[in-house]
Amino acid sequence: MRLTNTLLVASLFVACGDSARSNVTPFSSASSSASSGAGGAGGTGGGLLASSSASEGVGGGFAVGSGGSDAGGGMPVDCGDKLIATIRDFKPETHPDFEGSFAMASGIVKTLLGADGKPEYAHPGATVGTTGPGPFAQWYHDVPGVNITIPITLQFTQPSPGKYVYENSDFFPIDNQGFGNYPGYGHNFHFTTEIHSSFTYQGGEVFSFSGDDDVWVFVNKRLAVDLGGLHGPLSAAIDFDARAVELGIEKGKTYPLDVFHAERHTVQSNFRIETTIDCFVPEPTPK
Repeated sequence: MRLTNTLLVASLFVACGDSARSNVTPFSSASSSASSGAGGAGGTGGGLLASSSASEGVGGGFAVGSGGSDAGGGMPVDCGDKLIATIRDFKPETHPDFEGSFAMASGIVKTLLGADGKPEYAHPGATVGTTGPGPFAQWYHDVPGVNITIPITLQFTQPSPGKYVYENSDFFPIDNQGFGNYPGYGHNFHFTTEIHSSFTYQGGEVFSFSGDDDVWVFVNKRLAVDLGGLHGPLSAAIDFDARAVELGIEKGKTYPLDVFHAERHTVQSNFRIETTIDCFVPEPTPK
């Protein structure tokens, strides 16, 4: 999987469950041994930090470097095993959408991504599990005093050729950071995850997700996965070939793929990402 700066997902499992400690590492601890070079699609790489162990086969195939526009090409570069995501920490004492009532709630967001690159709330008032457009707007925007933004890295493995996985059954990437751990639970539970990236559609790609809490995936700025609400593990899949017309994508062209996740309730947190897409290009995270 060749990437240049950020996390992109193609099989995502986010479920709640207690297990081993997170293998998410702080952004500042990632190795800076990435080489520059020409990648497939997209713009110039920079923020993805590749591990120096990639040349030894560890982590399996995340390339970093600068890319072209819609066309691939250029010499391959060394691959790393870490990707970057943006976490925003919240406190349920000061934000009403966290630690609410459990309920599946599809349709929370509009089917087109907002002009600012964020999901737009689809209702004039509250829904099951959310309290209205104002509080929701804070989920993926930097709001001093309401949330704290923390970049993290996620380390991937390659269990088989063409398959790239991040799996964590104890996904608490900001324990002892931000507003601190939730009293009495030993973990920092209440946060959102935001990922912006682009890829060149080659044909045959598949994206699948299973887990909780909220996850929305936008392809070409169109809603492709809608698993909103506070709920147990749920699954969804994107077969890019089967949904090409719906998503407005054509082979050989480059499109954004944006992922928005929220961990809103105790007592567990699991996170699994899997992809067969071999090249993602980072896009900056809007504030």
